[in-house]
Amino acid sequence: MNVSRELAHRSQDGLEVALLWEPCSNQVSIVLVDDRDGSVLAFPVAANAALDAFYHPYAYAPALGADLHDVATLAA
Repeated sequence: MNVSRELAHRSQDGLEVALLWEPCSNQVSIVLVDDRDGSVLAFPVAANAALDAFYHPYAYAPALGADLHDVATLAA
């Protein structure tokens, strides 16, 4: 069973950012939810860049059209 743990969460101007950690795989991910248009973007980040990615998620986000992780698999 893969259970992600939320390490940090912030919300500002309709944008929510969560930093998740999956203990079994030791994978760290960022989840962005834009409440203004309902879009969700989730992607893995290197553990040594996790905090910077949390504060600057678009600098670490994959390019448009890249294969993004489904947010449901990260939260499951």
